[in-house]
Amino acid sequence: MGSSPSVPEKSIHEFTVKDSRGQDVNLGIYKGKVLLVVNVASKCGFTDSNYTQLTDLYKNYKDKGLEILAFPCNQFLKQEPGTSEDAQNFACTMYKAEYPIFHKVRVNGPNAAPVYKFLKASKPGFLGNRIKWNFTKFLVDKDGHVLGRYSTITAPMAIEVPPSLPPSLANMLFIKFTLSFALFFGNRLISRKHWERCDLRERLKNSMYINQAMVA
Repeated sequence: MGSSPSVPEKSIHEFTVKDSRGQDVNLGIYKGKVLLVVNVASKCGFTDSNYTQLTDLYKNYKDKGLEILAFPCNQFLKQEPGTSEDAQNFACTMYKAEYPIFHKVRVNGPNAAPVYKFLKASKPGFLGNRIKWNFTKFLVDKDGHVLGRYSTITAPMAIEVPPSLPPSLANMLFIKFTLSFALFFGNRLISRKHWERCDLRERLKNSMYINQAMVA
């Protein structure tokens, strides 16, 4: 686990990745956009809830400067077994995803995609920088810097705060909701056979919101 290795890049915009067909995509095209970067899987117990809310979140914010970058990954119990194009077709057909689904990547280990090495080094998790499970989320600001890291059970819509709420009140409500959720559902979630180990402190520590990023 240990500390996160340093990386030379200072912004996500310095990276080039592959789209689902293997073509290069320079992430510099997203300068000026707020990004939510997610490692996705089609056969995970959290697939439906996360994909559904990612679609809703994108509809709410795509015209305000949000882009969602989805990276299929098969490292967690082989829950993304098909090709990159299979993953794209699944997301677009089943969940009407309009955001890009990129080429399958590894997110952990020596062969992890460079962009994921950057994300993890920028925002390590509570138990080290490894990605713990599918649907880990990174919120990136308009300049390409990582603002927050969210575990699998943080619903995409939970990162959203209504614009009318002042940040202090929004933070208080989010913490209250998170504590209530953990107390009521914690035993069921932790008892999932293949569930990641997560700590409430990680989620509270990394509480950054899309609305705040939009106006930064």
